[in-house]
Order: sequence, then structure tokens, then C-alpha cells
Amino acid sequence: MDQPGLVVTGASGRMGQTLIRLAQGSDKLRLVACVERAGHPWIGRDVGEAMGGAPIGVKVTDDALEAFAKAQAVIDFTAPAATVEFAALAAQARAVHVIGTTGLEPQHLARIEAAARHATIIRAGNMSLGVNLLVRLTKKVAAALDADWDVEIVEAHHRMKVDAPSGTALMLGQAAAEGRGISLDDARVSGRDGITGARARGSIGFSAIRGGDIVGEHDVIFAGEGERVILRHVATDRAIFARGALRAAVWGQGRKPGQYDMTDVLGI
Repeated sequence: MDQPGLVVTGASGRMGQTLIRLAQGSDKLRLVACVERAGHPWIGRDVGEAMGGAPIGVKVTDDALEAFAKAQAVIDFTAPAATVEFAALAAQARAVHVIGTTGLEPQHLARIEAAARHATIIRAGNMSLGVNLLVRLTKKVAAALDADWDVEIVEAHHRMKVDAPSGTALMLGQAAAEGRGISLDDARVSGRDGITGARARGSIGFSAIRGGDIVGEHDVIFAGEGERVILRHVATDRAIFARGALRAAVWGQGRKPGQYDMTDVLGI
């Protein structure tokens, strides 16, 4: 059986280039197209040359529908507005759509959900095995410790990240809320500044750090009287996210339409 054809969107970005390099060495997928926004200087160029290397026989295009039509999988780490458009096009092409885009708002999620009625979509705020294990652990610890234990999620990323809290931090916050049987929307506290007053019992706090080239660090702090439990994940190479996305693209082949996440892919 032929290897499934893969399209990488946002080809010039950090994750896009990492995905392209790893896909070139994959024995489970074959790179068939790369997509960038209209007017980007890479359009029409061989992506290998555009990345500063040898040509690989795959050109960068701004015609996503044409690219998707010859693929069985699309991996998408772009921006919310682009991702919802790609979701509709991937559904039209019947390609598995792996979404690593963060910063998605309810209106974006509604459009992705609509696309998932016709296509296989795998969406996760973080594609790494370690982070998804951390999510599971967070839910278990939150269920074991009552609201006398304050929950604070501290995340750090590189200076170029545009959204906060990170998608991973929100995954962790959701896990903590589910563990306690509460709504994250009701418990969430972000961006404290000034005279905020005492912390509300049962709240789930978020703190974001941006600087340098930090790939990704997440701490879930359970702070009680006289003791703390800290769960931590540190990413030192964004290739871990790309490997997870490639694994998801393979796993999604032949699956029924619907939304899945990395816990489905990893079987945890």
C-alpha cells in the first residue's frame, strides 16, 4: 500500500519546517505539498531550497484546496482563522486534518466541529506524549485533593508566541477542572494585576512567561497548607510536537469522521 500523502500548512514557520524535515525521513508518510499564505515569498519555490537546503521536488503553493486534493493527511500549526478554513477544505478533500493550532475561540471550535461531521480531525493543544501523560496525572491529582489545595498553572514559551495562556496550559486547566467536577470557565483566573484581593477558594490560576527561545515549560502547582505538589513537563526540542503530529496523521487513516485528540492516538 502506498504511503499516505501529506500536506504541511504554514510551511515557513518553525513547526512547519520541523514537520517538513521529519516527514522527509518518514517511512509512513510522503510529503506531497506545502502551503503558505498568498503573497508569501516562498510561493512557487521548491520547499527544500526555500529552507536553505537541496531541492526535494515539492513546491510551496497558496492553493490549499488543490494541495489537499492530492493528500490523505494535512498537518496544521497555523492561526485560528486559517485553521477553520483549512478544516472545511480538508473535509471536502476527505483528508485527515491534524490541528496543533492554539488560541482557538468558541466560534473557531464550532466551525471545526461542523467540519468533523464529514472528516477525521485530530486536535490537541499539545502533541507530545509527556504532556498528554501530564494532563492525565493532573486530572487524577485534582480529583484526590479538595478545593483547599489551590491550583496554579505556570507556563513559559519563546518571545514570538502570540497567545496566552498556551493551549497546553488550558488543557491542563481543563483536566484539573474535570478532576474536581467543576467548570473551568467558572474557576479560571488569568493575568492578575494590581490589588486583586485574596484568592477565591477553588479557583484555577494561570500565569504566562514569554522570553527568549523557550520551547515550552508547564508546571501544575497544587498548593496546600504547609506543602505543595508540583507536576512539571519541560520541552527542549519542538520536534517532539512534530513527531506526535506525524503519528496522529498516520493513526487517523481509515478512522470514522469525528474529533479525536492525542489521548486517542496514544491510547492513554
